[in-house]
Amino acid sequence: RRTPPRPRLRAARIRAAATVNGEFGGLGRRRLDAGEFIGRLRNVLPGGSWWRLEDEDAGGAGRADASGATAASALSRMWALVANDRWVIFAGFASLICAALAEIAIPHLLAASIFSAQNGGAVFYRNAKLLVVLCMISGVFSGVRSCCFGIANMILVKRMREMLFDSILSQDIAFFDEETVGDLTSRLGSDCQQVSRVIGNDLNLISRNLLQGIGALIYLLILSWPLGLCTMLTCGTLSTIMLVHGRYQKKASKFAQEFTASANNVAQEAISLVRTVRVYGTEKQEFKRYAKWLDKLYDVSFRQTMAYGGWSLSLNYLYHSTQVVAVLIGGIAIMNGKFTAEQLTKFTLYAEWLILSTWWIGDNWSSLMQSVGASEKVFRLMDLLPSRQLTSKGLRLQKLEGRIQYADVEFSYPSRPSAPILRRLNLTLNPNEVVAIVGLSGSGKSTIVNLLLQLYEPTNGQILIDGVPLSELDTRWFRERIGFVGQEPKLFRMDVTSNIKYGCPREVSQEEVEWAAKQAYAHDFLMALPDGYNTIVDDALLSGGQKQRVAIARALLRDPAILVLDEATSALDAESEHYVKVNSS
Repeated sequence: RRTPPRPRLRAARIRAAATVNGEFGGLGRRRLDAGEFIGRLRNVLPGGSWWRLEDEDAGGAGRADASGATAASALSRMWALVANDRWVIFAGFASLICAALAEIAIPHLLAASIFSAQNGGAVFYRNAKLLVVLCMISGVFSGVRSCCFGIANMILVKRMREMLFDSILSQDIAFFDEETVGDLTSRLGSDCQQVSRVIGNDLNLISRNLLQGIGALIYLLILSWPLGLCTMLTCGTLSTIMLVHGRYQKKASKFAQEFTASANNVAQEAISLVRTVRVYGTEKQEFKRYAKWLDKLYDVSFRQTMAYGGWSLSLNYLYHSTQVVAVLIGGIAIMNGKFTAEQLTKFTLYAEWLILSTWWIGDNWSSLMQSVGASEKVFRLMDLLPSRQLTSKGLRLQKLEGRIQYADVEFSYPSRPSAPILRRLNLTLNPNEVVAIVGLSGSGKSTIVNLLLQLYEPTNGQILIDGVPLSELDTRWFRERIGFVGQEPKLFRMDVTSNIKYGCPREVSQEEVEWAAKQAYAHDFLMALPDGYNTIVDDALLSGGQKQRVAIARALLRDPAILVLDEATSALDAESEHYVKVNSS
């Protein structure tokens, strides 16, 4: 008899045991003595070791640290991004003030209307009319406030992403050797989105509740200063807890952003190399890499949730305690004839308003701190100085002849400074020459090309172009006169014509595009595509050899003074390679 197969459990669950670091993981397997139980309990209480946010994986997302930008400095940076449209912010705050003032008067008129209804008459109807007017004013200005802050929010996230993307593209190539694509796209995506909540949500609600809370506090002190001071004491305690909670959420947010970026990087890498993953059968291995960062993210998020639960517990306890104290003290004052029921009702309504305003401030302050934590890496990337090659204006020769000379060039990659690639290289290439550089893998052939393209700077020595040091030439001008095809040319997700035209410094016609394609032996297969030259390119559409020929057509279309081919025909068959070499020469 065949044993029926046991159903396999899906591996796509996150192990909750990791979230508590095993503090109570052994309770079901062995008995704990009282001392050990108390020790573990102490660890999970506020201030215990369980709450410490530390990344044990030094090679992972451990770049998050407790130091960084303050709320004021982050807000000033955000204000600079929206300063040109400050009228939207001002209109939002003006509407906020009008709505808050209207709402502050509502509890007073509400209580007055209830107690005036006992006697009837004009007072009740007057209060009812005022309530209707105040509700209309509050509704209109609240809508305007939401629209203005929403517009400011969109302006902020748009400009932040624009500036961040521009800063990333302006960095030296060595920067991309150290940073991962998943990390950078995470900054552009989730981090900027988190920061965008500051104006549209956090500052909006904090300002509104702060104004309403101040108004409620003034009314309470006028109504009964002893009860008002008791309510102030409650709000002060809440504010202290709010600051501690906000500081913890800021630190936790930085860890969460780092772990999210690391998880995105693993996912992007695995998906982009899915064919390799499938061929080698490493799906479970990649899943474990991804789940590792999800476990870390879940761990931090779990602690954030527990901290928020502690904040909510404090609020509810102090909120209801204040109500009980107000009723007890106020009831005694009513029995002694020092207070009326209407006054106690008004006090209870405004005390509730004040405490809830404090809670909303604390809740949004926590969100603001998370946004500040997420903004630190974004602003750090935005503050990076652009590559000198993109900002400096160098020499422009009247005519580029194409004489290239490497004079005592030495080089080692910035990420591996102790491993020299080139040592005292001396090489001269004359105009109208076809020169082939051969050597073992890793001997520095591509490095010679990268130095000529100014992707890196020589550690020592210099490269001369027509007798002029390459570092003194205008980089953009020089690159416009070079055609380059790399070992693994990448095509953009756009039509074939746009791919061939890409980066060409002059306007070109469709006939010139087709001429370049013919020179690269690509015209025939391009015409066989579903939409010919208008076909959108993707990874599955063209073979490696076809991509190389499109890249060669792109280089030939520029009519370059210097043509650099880095194993550009490695994926071509013998006939195509011969045809391309003849035309390119």
